[in-house]
Amino acid sequence: MPSISLTTLPGLPLVKKGDSLTALILRAAEVHGLRFGAGDVVVVAQKIVSKAEGRLVPLSSVTPGAEARALAAETDKDPRLAQLILDECATVLRKKPGVIIVRHRLGHVGANAGIDQSNVEHEGGEHALLLPRDPDASAARLQAELSAAAGCHLAVIICDSMNRPWRLGTVGGAIGCAGLEVLDDRRGQHDMFGRELKVTMINRADSIAAMATLLMGESIERTPVAVVQGFAVDARHGRAADIIRPAADDLFN
Repeated sequence: MPSISLTTLPGLPLVKKGDSLTALILRAAEVHGLRFGAGDVVVVAQKIVSKAEGRLVPLSSVTPGAEARALAAETDKDPRLAQLILDECATVLRKKPGVIIVRHRLGHVGANAGIDQSNVEHEGGEHALLLPRDPDASAARLQAELSAAAGCHLAVIICDSMNRPWRLGTVGGAIGCAGLEVLDDRRGQHDMFGRELKVTMINRADSIAAMATLLMGESIERTPVAVVQGFAVDARHGRAADIIRPAADDLFN
């Protein structure tokens, strides 16, 4: 019978700009006696990737423009936060008091351009944490370093919390991937009754990210890394960017 195991790596210190996530993950794995095997998937929370890459911005350094001030007035947001949202997004899709839905410059659609103020340090004033500039590139670097240290092929997923249309609550989703095929395209195959599959594409990356996020938690757990074993990914090189539906096919906006 197929089975998958999921293990978190507790005990990572609070990540600061310039920290080596590879070193921190390897040290935590050693402390907890976890041995990496070929095909394991290392799931890393976006928050620690952004922190290590210096994406924590003091709001005192942000000067809001006229558009940001207008958006803040419409949505009851801090004008400085509104400016960061505008800087990070390609377009504002929806807005109302308390909510700004945008298409991020990376293509993701969600609230506040993925900018977060929870579980981040606010020493010396309020701060906001932005998404990595290029999460797929971040995943690729981490995947290469971890695979070299482990002596086998590993995959890496950088996950973040996401909302979905018409569904309450967040789920984990993949914003950066390396070392695995992110989409399992079944189109052209047949179901158990011989009917040809026309649209079936299984999102492997988001499925793994959602599963890992359940155990990693999203508040006070302090377990921003999980290792999925037993799924046995191959050495294909997909990207999280491959998951994003082209804007021309987006019927929700």
